[in-house]
Amino acid sequence: MADRSRIEWTEVTWNPTTGCDRVSAGCDNCYALTLAKRLKAMGAAKYQRDGDPRTSGPGFGVTLHEDTLAAPLRWREPRIVFVNSMSDLFHARVPVGFVRQVFDVMAATPQHTYQVLTKRATRLARIADQLPWPDNVWMGVSVENREVAARVDALRQVPAAVRFISAEPLLGSLSGIDLAGIHWLIAGGESGAGARPIDPRWVCELRDQCLRDGVDFFFKQWGGRTPKAGGRLLDGRTWDEMPVRRPAVSRSARPMTA
Repeated sequence: MADRSRIEWTEVTWNPTTGCDRVSAGCDNCYALTLAKRLKAMGAAKYQRDGDPRTSGPGFGVTLHEDTLAAPLRWREPRIVFVNSMSDLFHARVPVGFVRQVFDVMAATPQHTYQVLTKRATRLARIADQLPWPDNVWMGVSVENREVAARVDALRQVPAAVRFISAEPLLGSLSGIDLAGIHWLIAGGESGAGARPIDPRWVCELRDQCLRDGVDFFFKQWGGRTPKAGGRLLDGRTWDEMPVRRPAVSRSARPMTA
């Protein structure tokens, strides 16, 4: 199944796995962990496994959902799909074989554009050569502050057609971050109870660097108590740049490789 998404840079979400564990400061106010707890209380079948309370929570234990793998094969109209909004596909407890199955489905459905985002960039780079990398897969890493900027170096090792950075929640200045080999950057503030403030200078630094380096820039939100509380305007306008979606190519029409 897929769920229509309110995330501005995608259309639907697809969760072949659910659940995760905290790995860095960007996880501290995880919306997915909070939502999983609520879904468990509502009796949702996918959210009945609890995670380690030190790093996870109720309903947020890592769980594979093989019954959802075939869902994109049934979607007739092209979609922009955020893969695993409720998990991290490159979590250590997701077997490489299952990650490959997810990638095989993405390769078999070139009419869709898939956006995969991870905080586990080291594992991503380590197993990248075991996965197919069709043109419709966009691969990204979360970079909330300088302490995790090395994730971008790992991303550069991945042969994705589009490589992107999600600087959300942006928790510090990333001025001067190396954008070589990066095609798209999303920035945004944190929302929800206890949202940490974002400094407008941090956003402007990233916007200006993207303009200089020819990287598409997307500003999602200022954040606050609710996602829409602070609006989306930056210097009087919205910034909704995205990489150009390539026309779908049928698998039979793909060039043969030696």
